[in-house]
Amino acid sequence: MKTTAQARPKLMVIPFSLMIAGTAQAQIQEVTVTAQRAPSLESKTPVSMSTLSADALTKAGIDTPGDIGARLPNVEVDNTPDGMRITMRGVSNNDATEKGDPSAAFLLDGIYIARPQIQNLSFYDLERVEVLRGPQGTLYGRNTTAGVISVMSKTPINRFEAWVATEFGNYNSRKLAAMINVPVNDMLSLRAAMSANKHDSYLTNGLNNGRELGKDRDDISARLSAKLKITRDATLVVRYDRSKVDDNNDSYVPDTNFYTGVASGNPVPYNSGTRTRLTYNFVAPNAAIAPQQQAHSYKNTYGVSADLSWDLGPATLYYLGSHRSFDHDQLANFYYRVQPTLALNVRESFLGDYKQDSHELRIATEGDGPLSAQAGVYYFREESSQVYTFRDLALVGLPPYYVFDHGPTISTSKAVFGQATYRVTDKLRATAGARYTSDQKSRVGSTNFQQGPAFNPATDFKLLNDAAMRTHQTTWRLGLDYDLAPGTLLYGAIATGYKAGGFNDGCLAGSTQLGLGCPAALAVPAAALFYQPETVRSYETGVKTRFWDNKASLNLAAFYYDYRNLQLSSVAIVSGAPRFVTSNAGEASVKGLEAEGQIAPTAQDRFSYALALLDAHYARYSPDGVHDWAGVKLDRSPSNSLTLGYEHDFGPLSAGVSARRSAAYQIAVPAQLLQYRIPSYTQTDATLRYRPQGAAWSVTARVKNLENKVHPIYIDSFGMLTASDPRTVDVRLDYRF
Repeated sequence: MKTTAQARPKLMVIPFSLMIAGTAQAQIQEVTVTAQRAPSLESKTPVSMSTLSADALTKAGIDTPGDIGARLPNVEVDNTPDGMRITMRGVSNNDATEKGDPSAAFLLDGIYIARPQIQNLSFYDLERVEVLRGPQGTLYGRNTTAGVISVMSKTPINRFEAWVATEFGNYNSRKLAAMINVPVNDMLSLRAAMSANKHDSYLTNGLNNGRELGKDRDDISARLSAKLKITRDATLVVRYDRSKVDDNNDSYVPDTNFYTGVASGNPVPYNSGTRTRLTYNFVAPNAAIAPQQQAHSYKNTYGVSADLSWDLGPATLYYLGSHRSFDHDQLANFYYRVQPTLALNVRESFLGDYKQDSHELRIATEGDGPLSAQAGVYYFREESSQVYTFRDLALVGLPPYYVFDHGPTISTSKAVFGQATYRVTDKLRATAGARYTSDQKSRVGSTNFQQGPAFNPATDFKLLNDAAMRTHQTTWRLGLDYDLAPGTLLYGAIATGYKAGGFNDGCLAGSTQLGLGCPAALAVPAAALFYQPETVRSYETGVKTRFWDNKASLNLAAFYYDYRNLQLSSVAIVSGAPRFVTSNAGEASVKGLEAEGQIAPTAQDRFSYALALLDAHYARYSPDGVHDWAGVKLDRSPSNSLTLGYEHDFGPLSAGVSARRSAAYQIAVPAQLLQYRIPSYTQTDATLRYRPQGAAWSVTARVKNLENKVHPIYIDSFGMLTASDPRTVDVRLDYRF
């Protein structure tokens, strides 16, 4: 089983369009979204959400999902060595293994992507990104207790268009992206797009041993889409995408680069400078017998999907189906603290294979009557197998090799759902929806204690890992929204969310699989083997308003969550082996206020602002059965943050700047009873763009993190720390045909 890094801080707010397209008039532009599975204006959608357009993403230099968190209110999205971590309003998940599930759903063109390791692929040829905060259990299903990130690529259109873009920056960054759209005839249009990205490591190897470190990038992605007008009323969109990632997972430094006092259980942050913080200088006591190797992380993934819409007159029928495949080959070197004052070199290799299939059939009413409704059925299945190999723990009396050989791990989910909105008056609407979900998860495998890389029955032994769990839940939503004025929407909702339960390593007494038994002496009690579903009930009210002749906007939301059985994960040594352990944290309380908007006083000037207040803490939780963590803040939950942005057009030249300040917060490691405080920080980005009037080309220069300060975004159970990115500078050239 795998231990790598995660998450990241700065949880608060950032305007949903920090740098939107060059303004042609002094008005806030409307955006059409599909947050409620039907097109509507964002300003008229009674959901707390943010939208990033394709142009906003390009201007801000956001080309992976891991970059969007810095631009969104109360959302943190971080690319870590073990996959993408999503935190919304203080709610997150650390278990990225095959048996874990995220707390926020990540969708690509409506398809749920189950594995965090393959969610952080390149952004290219997108229509927009929608981020929904709060539980979305009715329309989006399980594993949405925190919210939803929905990435939407552009569909083929019935005219020719093409573009190419290239980019260069520091750390030897170079990028290339291109798109071509061809209308074959009146019925069929084709669209192809690609993206290739590379940059060197942000880290420095202070040992000068020739080993290249991580926080680098090397990926290439392509997508082919076809839109077929089957009949006047039926349209089919088929997409095929493939990505290849060849980067390095040694993307960490020891936590002692940022903290003193870790060995005493009281980490205290100190500032040693960005270069020192991002330098790996640790020499392990077992370095001579466990030399670090050149790490790699090779990922290959592809997916095919079919999206059918058929207008039946009074209703429209939708079908969305997909098959996706992902394989992963990794070698990593770990900084592994096995005792408060002792850390070792530990090498880990990993091979994994994942396949998922999903189908959704949905029908939605059409027409102008007082009632609009939708209902559907959903099916999801994922099957995977993995082999983790850990070595180099012999110095502390543990076996030289640990091998976690698992598979198949099978997860299935079935659901039926529906939601209806009734127009009570011309201004008042009431919404009710519900979803019933049935989940089943199983895994068989073993934990092998070996003297060498291959299992030897004469000297080695295996512990059975065998568990299966079935859970079910009904989630629902009740809401009201009211038009206070033509440009002002008031809304309120009560909603529930559900995240499936699961299991840890081990087996119940008496079980038998793979020719292995589970005697009582080696069995794991059911209370420790299984963890229960995570549930949340959310109370939210908000207002969305546009005023001053549509030159200003304000989105205001207040929320309160009642969390039960919050799932927390960390790595611990159990029965002599490192294991990923998930448990339920009792209860948590989350409440807060978000305010964001824009002001466009002239056609050349645009301001953006965002303020967030957040109180997210454990209401009842003991990490070890002895210490009481009630009142301790949830990870990555700063009490406040403020973001201010400004953009000005000088004719063909436009310039923009955005600065964000986050209050302090913490990252905890419950298994070690450690609480790492991340001090408050400010980060500033700037953009300069030149596009002559009527020209087909443009040049954009960008600087991210002008301060060149870094902070922890993830700290794992053994002291491996992943830091935020240092200052980056790049220049991009776009040409449209």
